[in-house]
Amino acid sequence: MEMIMLFFVFVMAAFLGFELIAKVPSQLHTPLMSGTNAISGITIVGALAVCAVQATGTLGMILAFIAIVFATINVVGGYLVTDRMLGMFKKKGK
Repeated sequence: MEMIMLFFVFVMAAFLGFELIAKVPSQLHTPLMSGTNAISGITIVGALAVCAVQATGTLGMILAFIAIVFATINVVGGYLVTDRMLGMFKKKGK
């Protein structure tokens, strides 16, 4: 029963995240990236804590590892996009 409830929360979070991001105007996507980088950083810390304290089975360890990998990809990608966006505002030297 617990696994079904966790899966339900995951599916609802995925649908809610998709709907929220789809409604954001394109001008706000880059400023929103800074917030999502912070949230993904918190996700990495939470997944590491779960991996160290509560993940007792193989499935728990695998899911915690996947959470760490995906959150890390999100943080690195967010910083690369933000750096590229900020590079567009620099003056080009001759």
